[in-house]
Amino acid sequence: MAERRILFLPGDGIGPEIMAQVRRLVDWYNARGYGFLVEEDLVGGAAIDAHGVPLHPDTLARAREVGTVMLGAVGGPKWDHLPFERKPERGLLALRKELGLFANLRPALVFDALVEASTLKTEVVRGLDLLILRELTGGVYFGEPRGIEELPDGERRAVDTQVYTTPEIRRIARVAFELARRRRNRVTSVEKANVMYTGVLWRQTVQEVHDREYPDVELRHMYADNCAMQLLRDPHQFDVIVTDNLFGDLLSDEAAMLTGSLGMLPSASLGERRPDGRRNALYEPVHGSAPDIAGRDLANPLACILSFAMLLRHSFDLGEEADRLEGAVARVLEAGYRTADIHTPGTTRVGTREMGGRVLEALEALSG
Repeated sequence: MAERRILFLPGDGIGPEIMAQVRRLVDWYNARGYGFLVEEDLVGGAAIDAHGVPLHPDTLARAREVGTVMLGAVGGPKWDHLPFERKPERGLLALRKELGLFANLRPALVFDALVEASTLKTEVVRGLDLLILRELTGGVYFGEPRGIEELPDGERRAVDTQVYTTPEIRRIARVAFELARRRRNRVTSVEKANVMYTGVLWRQTVQEVHDREYPDVELRHMYADNCAMQLLRDPHQFDVIVTDNLFGDLLSDEAAMLTGSLGMLPSASLGERRPDGRRNALYEPVHGSAPDIAGRDLANPLACILSFAMLLRHSFDLGEEADRLEGAVARVLEAGYRTADIHTPGTTRVGTREMGGRVLEALEALSG
């Protein structure tokens, strides 16, 4: 049981509402003997209100001890007046940094029932299931030197430095190949080796890791600009895309919009393996805290529920259970149930709690 501990951080806005639906799922699994042990704490604006900081040191210590964190959402206009270092989002960033979460997983999954929501032709996106793996703690967002300086002639110069080391590239490459082995066994490594030295090192290092440790996985290399084009032209060619922080930021948002419903998308951020063999991990929906609809039973809990499916798969190796939960979401959508954000004529509009209940019913049916 101790190996299935989870720290819940519901956060702000709609976070508590959508996390409540995940808690219902945990109770369902526990009634069947899975032994999840849930602890709960504060992050973001809720932590500021209670403790004056977006992430209390005790909460961080609990996150380090537990290792598996499920987060709702952070932020809202209530805290906009605060200085940058005290804003709710700093709590999330601190969690990522202190837990060493270097690998960001962003799936782009198109449910058949929502295929018309995409701006692309249905034949291009129907059945799409790809995963973008973004290196999260290195690259141009963290490289030094950086900043804006005054020049002697009165003009100004801005500098951002793109930096990667071979250990940083090796560890993200290994995650990519391990993920591909669980999927369709294909990795596309993306960089700009034609114009950037970091791209040259990235390509060489990924190839070396592949040849030495994962020769069974299909690997190809692609320039980032071509990848952006290919995602729109033929996204089905991809299985796992692994790339650096900057390109991953851009390409994951492009891939997300292939689905046509940003609010439906989950994410996971993984760290190095712990002594017990597991990785530190944080799971959260891609969407924000939506404070304008908080407390009104309007929020869509499906991205959070799908993030929990990722938790089952990547933190506890419960792949079949994750597949079944994703299948339950698909069944609910096929039955025509929609929250306000994805509602269309001819479908049945439901609230947050009813959507969670429909997923539970579908999961029960699929589980026999």
